[in-house]
Amino acid sequence: MIQKFAEIFESPDLRRKILFTLGAIAIFRVGAAIPIPGINADALRSIFQTGGILNFLNMFSGGALSQFSIFSMGVMPYINASIIMSLLQGAHVLPYLDRLAKEGELGRRKLNQLTRYLTVFLATFQSFGLTIAITKMQPPGGGMSVVSDPTWGFYLLTVLTLTAGTIFVMWLGEQITEQGIGNGVSLIIFSGIVDRIPGAARDFIGLIQAEELGLLKAIMIVLAILAMVTVTLWVETAQRKIPVQYAKRVVGRKMYGGAQSYLPLKVDQSGVIAVIFAGSLLAVPMTITSFTPQTTPWVQGMQDFLNRGNWIYQILYAGLIIFFCYFYNSVSINPVDLAENMKKSGGFIPGYRPGESTAKYIEWVLERITLGGALFVAAVCVLPDVAQKYLNLPFYLGGTALLIVVGVALDTMGQLEAQLIMRHYEGFLKKGRLRTRWFNVGAPS
Repeated sequence: MIQKFAEIFESPDLRRKILFTLGAIAIFRVGAAIPIPGINADALRSIFQTGGILNFLNMFSGGALSQFSIFSMGVMPYINASIIMSLLQGAHVLPYLDRLAKEGELGRRKLNQLTRYLTVFLATFQSFGLTIAITKMQPPGGGMSVVSDPTWGFYLLTVLTLTAGTIFVMWLGEQITEQGIGNGVSLIIFSGIVDRIPGAARDFIGLIQAEELGLLKAIMIVLAILAMVTVTLWVETAQRKIPVQYAKRVVGRKMYGGAQSYLPLKVDQSGVIAVIFAGSLLAVPMTITSFTPQTTPWVQGMQDFLNRGNWIYQILYAGLIIFFCYFYNSVSINPVDLAENMKKSGGFIPGYRPGESTAKYIEWVLERITLGGALFVAAVCVLPDVAQKYLNLPFYLGGTALLIVVGVALDTMGQLEAQLIMRHYEGFLKKGRLRTRWFNVGAPS
């Protein structure tokens, strides 16, 4: 493994990509530590120590929201804009977007530009809502408010700063994706989660030393976390391999084809995208409620609903994750196109006719494995909240954070491996395998 990492830095181009990615993440971390003027840091810190939905939103801002820094909104407006654009394309409600989707690289650039414009609009709207919300926040024990002087000047400066910060973070994420290694948006969220791991470990040890957490329970928690990481790694790398046979062809005096390959379909095709989309969508009601007085009954009801300990919230969160897992698969994988491309190249799935029959079989397998992957992802994100509530744990385990860390790490290592193989080095990841008997029960003929 050490040799493989040494080989990474032997390639100047790959070394440049890694250093660029690390430099961009460092810039984001510096910006995430620069607070907006006029904020009482102690009052804000005491509010975030109470947990709840704010800590959940803080995770998607890369840890910047807890300091109300210039990057407080992180990539949430960009993610919400991407969700809206994806839904519009998937529903085929705007013919213009359908035409752009079919125009190849040029159409993709135009769609990205439209997503950026929508991001600016959402960032302006959400920054105004966040500014109003932060001025109304009070520490649990009373005392000084978070904003010492909420004048119109403060509102204007904060909205402009947060909007500009979101635009910069969006640009930074795109630069990481294009010129670095990994998905820029995911790595920005990943960096904020990893940055909090040392502090969480220190607090965990402090609870044990203060005898607020028993040694046996602490050991069980550590074993549970290790088990979650192990199972998550297995599921995230698991594939359903559909065998593909290629017919023999005679071209001139040579014979081609006759080889056997396979079509790999990941169990969790969406990775962390479904989790990020679901979490960002749940943040929208908080922005809407910030525009009305906090004493309004429906606003108080909405805040109770957004409590992570609420079972209705957990069901909605799990449902959104499952929905986006299926939605991502429907957008990213087209069984008809796969079957047609396979047919054109002379390939076929044993036992199924090329064309429509093959497409139906691929679609059937996709639906089956997506259900298992989506249920697993939803369970990892929801069960730690349930465990914290009913086992009276003094801290939050963070299933969503765990899934994002593992998923982003695997995706980034996968891209590194692809770069190594492209440069004639051997990769360092072992391929995931998944037995296929269960998935073949009741397959269409």
